[in-house]
Amino acid sequence: MREITITTNDAGQRIDRFLQKALPALPGTLAQKYIRLKRIKVDGKRTERSYRLSEGDTIQLYIGDEFFEKPPDMALYRTIADPKLSICYEDEHVLIVNKPPDILCHSSTNPTEITLVDQVKAYLYQSGAWNPETELSFVPALSNRLDRNTGGLAIVAKSAIAQRILNAKLRTGEIDKYYLLAVLGCPTPDSGRIEGHLVKDRAQNIVSIAEAHDVDAKSAVLEYQTLETARDLSLVECKLITGRSHQIRVQMANLGTPILGDHKYGGGDREPHQALWAYRLRFAFLTDAGELAYLTGQEFHSTEAPFIAKYFINSQKK
Repeated sequence: MREITITTNDAGQRIDRFLQKALPALPGTLAQKYIRLKRIKVDGKRTERSYRLSEGDTIQLYIGDEFFEKPPDMALYRTIADPKLSICYEDEHVLIVNKPPDILCHSSTNPTEITLVDQVKAYLYQSGAWNPETELSFVPALSNRLDRNTGGLAIVAKSAIAQRILNAKLRTGEIDKYYLLAVLGCPTPDSGRIEGHLVKDRAQNIVSIAEAHDVDAKSAVLEYQTLETARDLSLVECKLITGRSHQIRVQMANLGTPILGDHKYGGGDREPHQALWAYRLRFAFLTDAGELAYLTGQEFHSTEAPFIAKYFINSQKK
């Protein structure tokens, strides 16, 4: 028999989901069977697969030693000697970084490609803020996701409680996300609200405008305003109300003003990456934010969008 004591970062999870992370060698169906047979207990008592763990709980496991063996860790973050992170803000729960264009947030089909998550894990591992040897199930994760060629602010949860709160606040729209983008032409009208529906072709990784009744269609809403026009380009600020894949790119293209450099949606090849930057975050918490309440009303900005200095003189001076 072995025991596992639940820590802060492991609390709040269903026991079956916790076991999937803590004991990857134990098949989920077998774990459920062992729970039913009382070979997995909590504090010496029978439990249910849906039981949510609390800090201080002790799980007793009457199972074979082979299920405690973990596969070899081939994670890239262990071999990254000098993580390249542009840090905007950091505290014990939250890390906000500037993601450069041309880097994936999460892993791809190429197992050797270094992603933003790899860089973040390497940084937190080397700084001592996260130790995978002592964490049973928690792994630092991005709360918001940016396309490969989109740069700007990405939020990292450094603790399990921060991860749960941030994900909940993003779902309820209590974190305002603003983007700067250079578009071809000038939007008409020069400001407004775009409401519609989108559908994604996952095989082609292309998003299209859809009708509300279409299968898999999801509502997509954003607000925009034109800040400056220079020659054949306009600098536009967008506030995402919903967070759909490729949303800004598709909806601005449908308006007749595709994003500069967005090869997929008609923005031409003048720039190697789409001129889209997640430049501002505001923690607009309206409901209880628990341990992250101190962030209420705080704003964070990124001033690293390269296309502003290249194309928009007036905005560069501000």
